[in-house]
Amino acid sequence: MTNPTLDLLKQHRSIRKFTPQTIPQDWINAIIEAGQAAATSSFIQACTVIQVSDSHTREALAECAGNQAYVATAPVFLVFCADMQRHKLVCDMHNAEMLSGFTEQFITATVDCGLFAQNCATAAESLGLGVVYIGGIRNQIARVSELLALPELVYPVFGMCIGYPDQDPEIKPRLPLSVVLKQDRYVDSSDADSIREYDLAVRDYYRSRTGGTKEMSWSEQISGMLVKEARPHMLGFLHSKGFLKR
Repeated sequence: MTNPTLDLLKQHRSIRKFTPQTIPQDWINAIIEAGQAAATSSFIQACTVIQVSDSHTREALAECAGNQAYVATAPVFLVFCADMQRHKLVCDMHNAEMLSGFTEQFITATVDCGLFAQNCATAAESLGLGVVYIGGIRNQIARVSELLALPELVYPVFGMCIGYPDQDPEIKPRLPLSVVLKQDRYVDSSDADSIREYDLAVRDYYRSRTGGTKEMSWSEQISGMLVKEARPHMLGFLHSKGFLKR
């Protein structure tokens, strides 16, 4: 089954090299408006986007993200923030005391950000642009929060570079449908066999992408990642911002 929308979605690649061509601000506005059209839990609309144009701030953010140079050089860089601060403002407008810090609020705001951002990514790609998500801003999330002057109840979830592609990478193979789509209940009895088969496709992908210098399977890559600590500073930071208190 295919149609233009499905084709666009299935052609997604992360783009890390961009031409210097500028993106009109009205295009960026249209991309953000597409993000706003995404589903939002209980109409809470808990995502705020910061478009970072200042070159010094961009360079600092690139350093925070692990020296990913394209954070500084991409034509557009956006930071998507989970934002419950405006909801405190709304409660204040009605002389109501907001009960903040609930885990559900954190989940809701974070999911809202993800839905919003993916709509933005699809909108950008529909205009012939390329994107790459930047989760690396969470490496030094307190510094990023300071650079962007984020108040309490706001945290940066990830960034996104946008621009005209100056590369044409292959599409990464995804897990087999049988692994991710279950009927009626969770069953994983055959997942290991499916993943082993998928590993072969991922090895071939990396071999082709790197000219044979990398031949890692998906399961090797993920197991190697998950035996290490994963940004252990995050919980303390989120507590400091008023999240995950109860």
